[in-house]
Amino acid sequence: MSQQQNLFELQPAPWEVDDAREELVAKLVFATGPEGDFDYRVPEKLRDTVALGKRVRAPLGRSNRLVTGYCVGLENRPEPRQLKSLHSVFDERKLLSPQMLALTEWMADYYLCPWGKVLEAVVPAGVRTQAGTRNTKFVSLPNRVAARLTELKLTATQRRIVTFLAGQTHPVPLAQVAQAAGCTTAPIQNLHKKGLVEFVSRRVDSGSGVERSHPMREPHLSLNADQEVALEAIRAALESREHQTVLVHGVTGSGKTEIYIQAIDEVLRFGRQAIVLVPEISLTPQTEARFRSRFGNVAVLHSHQRDADRRRQWEQIATGRVGLVVGARSAIFAPTPNPGLIILDEEHETSFKQETAPRYHARDVALARAQAENIPLVLGSATPSLESWHRAQRGQYRLVSLPGRVFGRPLPGVGTIDLRTEFQDRRNRGAVSRQLALAMTATLKEGGQVILMLNRRGYSTHIQCPACGMAMECPRCAIALTHHLEGHMALCHYCDYQTKAPTQCPECQFAGIHYRGLGTQRLEAEVKARFPDYETLRMDTDAMRKPGSHEAALNRFREGEVRILVGTQMIAKGLDFPNVTLVGVINADTALHFPDFRASERTFQLVTQVAGRTGRGEQGGRVLVQSFSPEHPAILAAVRHDYATFAEGELPSREEHGYPPFACLVRIVVRGSEMAAEGFAEDLVRRLREALADEPAARVLGPAPAPIAKLRGEYRFHIQIHGCDPAVLRRGVRAATGNVKPPEDVQWIVDVDPVDML
Repeated sequence: MSQQQNLFELQPAPWEVDDAREELVAKLVFATGPEGDFDYRVPEKLRDTVALGKRVRAPLGRSNRLVTGYCVGLENRPEPRQLKSLHSVFDERKLLSPQMLALTEWMADYYLCPWGKVLEAVVPAGVRTQAGTRNTKFVSLPNRVAARLTELKLTATQRRIVTFLAGQTHPVPLAQVAQAAGCTTAPIQNLHKKGLVEFVSRRVDSGSGVERSHPMREPHLSLNADQEVALEAIRAALESREHQTVLVHGVTGSGKTEIYIQAIDEVLRFGRQAIVLVPEISLTPQTEARFRSRFGNVAVLHSHQRDADRRRQWEQIATGRVGLVVGARSAIFAPTPNPGLIILDEEHETSFKQETAPRYHARDVALARAQAENIPLVLGSATPSLESWHRAQRGQYRLVSLPGRVFGRPLPGVGTIDLRTEFQDRRNRGAVSRQLALAMTATLKEGGQVILMLNRRGYSTHIQCPACGMAMECPRCAIALTHHLEGHMALCHYCDYQTKAPTQCPECQFAGIHYRGLGTQRLEAEVKARFPDYETLRMDTDAMRKPGSHEAALNRFREGEVRILVGTQMIAKGLDFPNVTLVGVINADTALHFPDFRASERTFQLVTQVAGRTGRGEQGGRVLVQSFSPEHPAILAAVRHDYATFAEGELPSREEHGYPPFACLVRIVVRGSEMAAEGFAEDLVRRLREALADEPAARVLGPAPAPIAKLRGEYRFHIQIHGCDPAVLRRGVRAATGNVKPPEDVQWIVDVDPVDML
C-alpha cells in the first residue's frame, strides 16, 4: 500500500481591506443538507465576529430558511457576483483551528464522506450545545459615561454601582455587581434604561463540574537498555522537528508505558502538548490514573463522558491549560493549540476504527495529523497490525523492539488444551477443562488471581429443538438468538430484539429443547459453582452498563477482593495486575473461522494479548489455551509469543489474494428489501466497473450476500473494490456514485479501509 500523502499544504488567508470595492466572502459547509461548499457575502456588521472555525447562520435555498454551517474559508474578492449575506455568527469562539479544518477536509476526501458530517463528528455535541453552561448577563460602564462620572446626578446606590464598574477592566456578571454595590438588580436595570451601563449576554460554566485533586507526582522509573534505545529513538524524532512514525514493538510487560511517560515529559518541558490514545473505555481509568500520578493535571476525552464534562475538558485543552490528553478514538481531535507528540497504544486494536460515518481509523488520522503538524507519531503494540508491521519493514516507519519484559521477568509459559479430546471424555462437558480446573485450584490456594477469557456474551449461544431441528433465530436478522439468564430471555446482539426463552419447542411443542453453546454468563455460573469459596466477577458489555462500572470492577480485582475475573476481550488488553498468575482462554477459536481475511490475525492478537495479563509480578505466571484447533498457525505462534513467525506466514497469503497491506480495499454495503437491494447493488457494480475500466490493477468483486445476510429486518449485499492506489479507488467510487439515487427502501454506505467484513 502506498503511504498516505500529506494533504495539508496550509495556506493561511489573512485579508486586508484596502479596496472599497472588495467584499469579504465566507465559504460555508453545512452539517446537514446539501453537500459541497457555498459562498456568502459577509455584511459589515459581522466582519469583526466571523472567523474560520466558527458556526454561522445563513439563508439556504429558495425559501431562504436559516441553516447552521461551518465557516471553512474567508477571502476578499473584488466585486464578487451577487451573493446572499450571512445572517449571524453562532459561536463566540472558534471551534476549529485552520489545521483541524484541513484535517477534516482530508478526512472527507479520504473516507468519501461529506465534509459537514466530518465536522459534526469532530466537534463533540457537548461543545456544540455548550452543555453545562448558562446564559449570564454581564455589565460594563461605557467610556463616555466613565469620562463624566462627576457630572452625573445619581442616587447613593447608583453611585456605588458606577464607581465599582469604573474600577473594572472587563464586564462583570450582573449578580456580582449587585453584591458589590449591596443592592438588588433593579437599580442596575434602571441605569441600563438610562443608557449609563451596558449589558451583554454570555454563556458561562454552571460550575457543576467535579474538580479532581492532583496527586503527588511520582518519580520516573529507571529504564533498561532496550527501553533506553526506544526512548532515544523518540527523542531523536522530537529533536528533528520533522514528522517521523516510530513503531514500538514490545512484548506484553516490556515497559512501553514508561517510555511513553518519559517521552511526554520531554514534550511538556518544552511547553507543548501530547495526545495519548487507548483503544477501550475500560483502559481509560487505569491509563488516566497512571499518567495523573506522574503529571498531575490530565485531560480525558471519550464518548461515555457526560456532555458537560466533555465540554469542560475540551475547553481546558483548547486554552492550553492542560498539557496531556488521554482518551479513546475521538481524542485524536483534541484541540491542542501546540501539539508536540501523538501516541497510539495498542495500535492494532479494531476499536480505533469508527463504524459509523465518518468511518475513519484513528491510527490513519493520527498519521495525517502528525504529518501536518510536523510532529512524531508513536505506535505501540505487542501484536502490531500487519499494515504497520509491513510499513516498518519497508522503512516507512522506524521499528524499535522490546523483546523482553522489565526486570528480566520471563514471558509466561503457554500450554494448549485440545478440546476435541476433552469433548470425547464424558466425565467433563463443562467450559473449564480438567487441566484448567486443577491449575485454577492450585493458583487460588497459593493466593494468586485468575483471568478467564471467553469472547462470547450471554449464557447459551444456540437454542434448538432436537426433535424437529428448529433453531431460534432473530426474526429481523440472520443470527441465532442468545440465551441470557436475566429474565430468562433470548436476545439478538445486533438489533436488541428480545423474547422469552421457550421451555418447549414453539413449533412442535417438544419439552426437551436444548440450550447449547457457551457464553460468559454460563462460564461465570460454572466457575461460581466449582469455586464457591472465591469471589468471581464478570466483565462484558452486559455487566458493565452503568457509568463507572469498568473502573469499579477493576478496582475490586486490583485490591484482591475478586479472585477470579471472567470476561470478553475487554479484559484481554492493557490491564496490569501483578497478582494474576493464571490466565485461561476458554475457546481460542471463537473468531478463527469467521469469513474475514483478518480472522487469523485477530485470533493471534487476542490470545497473545490475554496471555500477557499474567506473569507481571515476582510470582510469574502461566497460560492455558483451550482450542479445537491447537495446531493452527495463529495459535501455535501465539503460544510461542512469536510475532515475527506469524507475520512471515500470514503476509504471503495476503499478498497472493490482494488484501491489505499489499492492496487497498473499499467496501460498499447495500441494505433494504431483498429484490431492491440486490438490484441496486448490481447497478453499482456495473457503474464501478465502467468507472475503473482503464485501471487494470483495480478489481470489483460482487455483489454477494454479506456474511450476515439479514440485519434489523433488511437484506444486505456487499461489494469489494481492490486496488494498489487508494486515490484511484476513491476516484472510481466517486465517479460511479456521484449522481446515483437508490430506491426509497434502499440504503448504502461506503467504507474505506474496512475493518469489519461481516
